[in-house]
Amino acid sequence: MFDNFWGNRHVQIALEGMIAHERIPQTLLFAGLEGLGKATLARRFAARLLGSPEKIEHDDLSLPENTAAIAAREKLPADKRNDDPLFFGTHPDFLTFPPDGPMRQLGIPQMRLLKERAQFKPLHGERRVFLIDQADRANEQAANSLLKTLEEPPDHLILIMTADNVYDLLPTIRSRCVLLNFSPLTNDDMKDFARARALDNSERRISLSGGSPGVAASLDIAVYEKRRAAMLALLKTGAGAAPYATWLPISETLGRSKSEKLELYLKLLYDLLRDLTLLGESNPAIRNIDLRADLTALSARVSRKWLINAVKSVDEIAALLRRNIQKQIALDGLLMQLRRPA
Repeated sequence: MFDNFWGNRHVQIALEGMIAHERIPQTLLFAGLEGLGKATLARRFAARLLGSPEKIEHDDLSLPENTAAIAAREKLPADKRNDDPLFFGTHPDFLTFPPDGPMRQLGIPQMRLLKERAQFKPLHGERRVFLIDQADRANEQAANSLLKTLEEPPDHLILIMTADNVYDLLPTIRSRCVLLNFSPLTNDDMKDFARARALDNSERRISLSGGSPGVAASLDIAVYEKRRAAMLALLKTGAGAAPYATWLPISETLGRSKSEKLELYLKLLYDLLRDLTLLGESNPAIRNIDLRADLTALSARVSRKWLINAVKSVDEIAALLRRNIQKQIALDGLLMQLRRPA
């Protein structure tokens, strides 16, 4: 098995088999929810093929210096980012291409650079490995450019892509990949992970993580609860369980918080709507267990039709994320949508 990796044993076994039989597909697609370790396992796999794991691990995007570099690029104008496409490459034969810019997308300059670098022969050994992290964030032009590389990859190149949602990838890209699906960890596995990492508030972290060790480890509980309270207020107001005046100061605060991403709030909305749906079906296995009383009362007030409409409305906003939709306007509009059926 791979060192210091938690869960998804079936994926580890599949990769071990590829190494043991020296039958490495040229394009691998690691698919699954955020925080399941897709990019982490890609680096572990690359280290087994290339050696020098300490250099490869230096390109972990969650490291403070890498996070800071990605955040700093958000403030650059598009032309400067395009002139200097983002990639990480501490190991000469392992390159990482992550989402870039305020929209956190993979752009065509990055994919053109990938195609150019793909032609270079390995400095050591017989292989080069490229990691395209969150490939489902590639815009249309970048996806088409990537497809050209996938159609005729050099013999020495192995491409590993990660994706939260494989159906945001072009079908022609998916068809050229060996797909490995990552699953959320069991509750027992999450407890073992929390103990090994000595996580504080481990029970809260586990319940809120949805089986994702990465989310559990990185969760800022105070910030999370503040955001979640705002989204719960939106749902209560949308369902008519709270007056519109409850939402106004929250909306104004969100409008002033320019640095916070809209998608963070949408994820919380999906989680809350999931719990409301479970409670409506008399299923007690909700994620936000500390809000059980509030959610139970709200569940009794809303209909199945209201929940379906709410999920569709959030989906519509999520589809607009790549167009830089304003957070306050999007959430105010969602509230109006929710109040109609109510």
